[in-house]
Amino acid sequence: MTISELPNAKNSLHRSPICVLDASSYLGFWILKGLLSRGYSVHAAVQNNGRETEIMKNIKEMGELEKRLELFVVDILDYQSILGALKGCSALFCCLDSPDGYDENMVDLEVRGVINVVEACAQTESVEKMVFSSSLAAGIWRENVCMEKDVDERSWSDAEFCRKVKLWYALAKTLSEQAAWALAMDRMVNMVSINAALILGPGVARQNPGSTMSYLNGAAQMCENGVLACVDVHFLTDVHIRAFEAQSASGRYFCFNQTVKTDEDAMKLAKQLSPLITVPARYECHAAVVYPDRLKNKKLNKLVEGAS
Repeated sequence: MTISELPNAKNSLHRSPICVLDASSYLGFWILKGLLSRGYSVHAAVQNNGRETEIMKNIKEMGELEKRLELFVVDILDYQSILGALKGCSALFCCLDSPDGYDENMVDLEVRGVINVVEACAQTESVEKMVFSSSLAAGIWRENVCMEKDVDERSWSDAEFCRKVKLWYALAKTLSEQAAWALAMDRMVNMVSINAALILGPGVARQNPGSTMSYLNGAAQMCENGVLACVDVHFLTDVHIRAFEAQSASGRYFCFNQTVKTDEDAMKLAKQLSPLITVPARYECHAAVVYPDRLKNKKLNKLVEGAS
């Protein structure tokens, strides 16, 4: 039995709505659809960035047809607007992302937003669990990672290293997850984090270009260090929902189901992300080059196996 085939939860969490913030992000939209398909009622909290994206159009169309879906417009810097979206919810999926990619200013914005979100969870009595979407980028960037045997949930990116080499996406994900954990522990919020690899899936190049390219900043070095990995959005969605439904889920989970070990793997990835990434017509792969495999996800495997 796969995670998606699990029976719907039969506890109080299933009867109360679940909040997804930001439901208009690429991952947030897939989590929204996954929850609805499992019978949950959903508060879709979206940020008002003044643009009518393809995902936003889809959410509005779904809202007109689906009684279990309610739309909320929030500002992550406005604590009260987050409280409004969370009212009556038993859980929150927090999947903040920048559609325009990441720069130094976005780092501070995301950290401040995450602090507001966790605090709002702490102040909402009905919220019993928070699933926080982070990134592998929060665990793979530091000096001499190429000397390490295993890179897993115990690993954190070095913020100063990220700042020095201007890895703004990795810095944002590192600092925001660390802030989330610090506040969640202080406010006794039941939190689980899913650290996703580069997300692949239907329409990702069109619907999630900024975040995708920001993740790939430093891709060549990631390959050489053995820490470039991808995850299918369907699998990632299932993992998020499993982490929510499983009472035993705790801490961080590195989530990937494909690693880039060869030039051929890299070319396949580039083609999946076309037209964001273009491959020269006469490019020849160097099949003899095999990169090390440092990423480990044994903890994730136990979570997935627990669903079977």
